[in-house]
Amino acid sequence: MDIKKIEQILQLFEKSSVATMELEVDEIKIKLEKTPSLSYTQPTVNVMSPVATMNTPVVEEVKEEVKGTWVKAPLVGTYYASSSPENAPYITVGCKVNKGDTLCLIEAMKVMNELKAPRDGVILDIVASNSMMVSYDQPLILIGEAS
Repeated sequence: MDIKKIEQILQLFEKSSVATMELEVDEIKIKLEKTPSLSYTQPTVNVMSPVATMNTPVVEEVKEEVKGTWVKAPLVGTYYASSSPENAPYITVGCKVNKGDTLCLIEAMKVMNELKAPRDGVILDIVASNSMMVSYDQPLILIGEAS
């Protein structure tokens, strides 16, 4: 990755409303964070080289397993439940959806991206709220079996 690309990423990050961002390309890992304050501060840039992983046991929490498919955010952006504040949300908990139905919108860089249902089913849970910032791969909506 060349310096000009890194500078472009920094400029886009500074102009965005995103608070944190991580980018990994080949052997370069960049982590950007904005610190909330009353005055302007430069984003923190940490460039790290690859780190060897250690085999340490991981203690996992026992969670109740929920049957269904999580629909995750395909990109970083702002979650919207409807096409405008005056309109009803695309989905609500308990409603049935068909594969390809619009579930929500995610705005990124002034572009509205429709998030479509990956399968038929019933909406079991919606963990995102309107106008909430969402991260890449963040679970948003749980779709379960249609009864």
